[in-house]
Amino acid sequence: MNCGDNMISVSIGICAYNEEKNIGNLLDRLLSQKTKKIKIDEIIVVSSGSTDRTDEIVREYSKKDDRINLITQPKREGKASAINEFLKVANGDVCVLESADTLPLDDTIEKLCLPFYDEKVGMVGGHPIPTNDRNKFIGFVGHLLWELHHHIALENPKLGELIAFRNVIDKISPNTAVDEAWIEALIREKGYKIVYAPDAICYNKAPETISDFIKQRRRIHAGHLHLKKELGYSVSTMNIGTVLKALKKVNLTPKERIYLIGAIALEGYCRVLGYLDYYVFKKNHVVWEMVETTKEVIR
Repeated sequence: MNCGDNMISVSIGICAYNEEKNIGNLLDRLLSQKTKKIKIDEIIVVSSGSTDRTDEIVREYSKKDDRINLITQPKREGKASAINEFLKVANGDVCVLESADTLPLDDTIEKLCLPFYDEKVGMVGGHPIPTNDRNKFIGFVGHLLWELHHHIALENPKLGELIAFRNVIDKISPNTAVDEAWIEALIREKGYKIVYAPDAICYNKAPETISDFIKQRRRIHAGHLHLKKELGYSVSTMNIGTVLKALKKVNLTPKERIYLIGAIALEGYCRVLGYLDYYVFKKNHVVWEMVETTKEVIR
């Protein structure tokens, strides 16, 4: 692919399980994207064992726009399995993966994909911003997490929720619970640069309860430990020194400084659980335990 001479063709993949609350809003946002230098050729929704109205909603949208296609898996086999179904049929120069429980701005996909005009770039990450109430403790924790990701990614890209990568990967391990990080490792292995696009914004919903936060974060840490063991790759957020350096850049109110103590303790607890899950309990996080409070993004 020589993006310097041609418009970039893009295939968007959405992996979904029971996303009826947000999937229609997400498809509306993707269909109304403002593009000048890229072309969105297809939007492929892979629905894995959904039991709500997700499939019905996607089929209705596919009647309105033939770029939308639905692939259904009879049962949930994990997000990595759904991504592999997408990769089998994606025809674009660039593949975009957007989480089904996010909402992009109207120019996000173009801003995400423009870096591919540099042929050395193999993967780009967007900038997730939570919609949670920052004045509440658990809402603050979600905002803090993604603000730290933002500051870290500006120096050493750590990508998630919304990513784009050159269509040079046939499949990823079906056993990973951290799919974006696994793709990150594969792209780096091929010698490409990975960059962060801070102006490619999407809104997401962080967990609204401590129990949901723990479900999500212990799974992610266990997944990163698996990635390190299998591919020898560590994402930048695994480095405590890097996290502490980013923390110094976050402006906190007096109330948030108190919340910070709880946030550090909670994240530490999740990492201990993730460690135990991977090394002691041998817990398999490939098919995620649902984090219900993240499923409706209102913006």
